[in-house]
Amino acid sequence: MMTLELLAVINIGNVVGAGVTLLVIGLVFVLILSIAYAKLRVEQDPTVEAVLAVLPGANCGGCGLAGCSAYAEAVVADHGLMGKCGPGGEALVKEIAAILGIEAAASAPVRAVVHCGAKSSDKINSTRYGGAMTCGEGQMVAGVMGCPYGCMGFGDCAAACEFDAIEMVDGLATVNYDKCVGCGACVQACPRQLITLERFSEDPLLIISCSSRDKVKEVRSYCKVGCVGCGLCAKLAPNHFQMEQNLAVIDYEKYGRSEEFDKAVEKCPRACMLFVGKKEESLKLEA
Repeated sequence: MMTLELLAVINIGNVVGAGVTLLVIGLVFVLILSIAYAKLRVEQDPTVEAVLAVLPGANCGGCGLAGCSAYAEAVVADHGLMGKCGPGGEALVKEIAAILGIEAAASAPVRAVVHCGAKSSDKINSTRYGGAMTCGEGQMVAGVMGCPYGCMGFGDCAAACEFDAIEMVDGLATVNYDKCVGCGACVQACPRQLITLERFSEDPLLIISCSSRDKVKEVRSYCKVGCVGCGLCAKLAPNHFQMEQNLAVIDYEKYGRSEEFDKAVEKCPRACMLFVGKKEESLKLEA
């Protein structure tokens, strides 16, 4: 019969043996993973790493890509994308250009534009709700406001903006262009797709502050400042304005101030053409 001492020795031996076995297995796995890493590792371009290091790290997607890493790779491959990072601005363009060893070309900033100009007093047949509501919820409520296209004023865009660049002023989303970096968060937050990102080739920039596609009688029934699709702007300045489904639109590829351009703005019967930007107050035209 085995003594207790012998059993204890055997048990200790088993434990040690098991431990050694696990250690060996672990070392084998480490060796395998190391070999696999060495074989499969993709060498990162040091230029991409340098560009990534100067990016703001917001991963906002405003550049149209998945995040800062994707943008760094893209801008190294295509230098024309240098001005796509809204949060970085012009200073970032210069930094990236220095890394790439090229001259920084002037790049117009991309900023958010709200295609609605109706404040609370301009909205006809709007229902006032006492409780809290989001724009996403309001979009599913029949009759939340007369206009089925305009800003509901519940502030989803303002809540989504990390740069505090949008505030609700008298029931209307209003962009602070001193703070807007063109990240696009507000664009994603608006369920009515009222907000777009536009390249400010000039500051201020003219916008159509309406998104209604309805005919004149319907527009007049729910808004005092909505576009009625009269087409006067397209007649006066056909190189700058077109009509699409009862709504005036601006061709920003041909954007530029001219005599006919200014005349079209001045003659708008609904004053739904507005200049926005950092110099908005001084150059806004009144109809």
